[in-house]
Amino acid sequence: MIPAAPRQGAASVASTLARNVQYQGRKASRQGSELRRQAILDAAMRIVVRDGVRGVRHRAVAAEAGVPLSATTYYFKDIDDLLNDAFAQYVERSAVFMAKLWSNTEDLLRALIARGDGSPQARAQLADEIARLTADYVMHQLQTRRDQLIAEQAFRQEALLNPRLASLVLAHQDILLQGGRQMLEVLGSRDPVQDAQVLTAIIGRMEYQGLLAGTQADADREMLGILTRFMQWVLG
Repeated sequence: MIPAAPRQGAASVASTLARNVQYQGRKASRQGSELRRQAILDAAMRIVVRDGVRGVRHRAVAAEAGVPLSATTYYFKDIDDLLNDAFAQYVERSAVFMAKLWSNTEDLLRALIARGDGSPQARAQLADEIARLTADYVMHQLQTRRDQLIAEQAFRQEALLNPRLASLVLAHQDILLQGGRQMLEVLGSRDPVQDAQVLTAIIGRMEYQGLLAGTQADADREMLGILTRFMQWVLG
């Protein structure tokens, strides 16, 4: 029997967050101005990836974006506003991406569950399949979204000293937790909330290790082994 869907799925949570992200800088009044503001924020993110959060300065961002220095100070009165809005834009875009991902993932999970007969053997096979899908997701993140993952790590560290960034980091983490919770709830976890906390912590560590050491065959096998062990335990 396939468990009923949660009242408010992870895709809905992510979509709501995407609509409600709060920006601190000056609002753009025209489309051309909005494009320039976004270019400044994108430039700030590139600097974060390349030089770290401490490399973000008005002059450096203006040069990276190819705009006058007066443009960055017009939209952002100080570096805190610029950093906040750079990560706010990232969280907004990430929430839109994750909303689509969680919606597609739930459909896939329900199709995989429907193929089985509920026997221990079928659940063991399901655990193996989910572990492989999760490992593929982590590898895809490391291969195609490396810069974004580096930026996330940089902002998480900076959030320890910046309360405004802390609220954005927590909101971003909640997207991941809600997605993990929904996935594990659909799979029949006895405690999807706690299991999601463990799973997201495992994935976060794997992403961090992948950023440090790169993708290697031994690391890939270890990743799959850990995820398989976890999924077998959850579905056992």
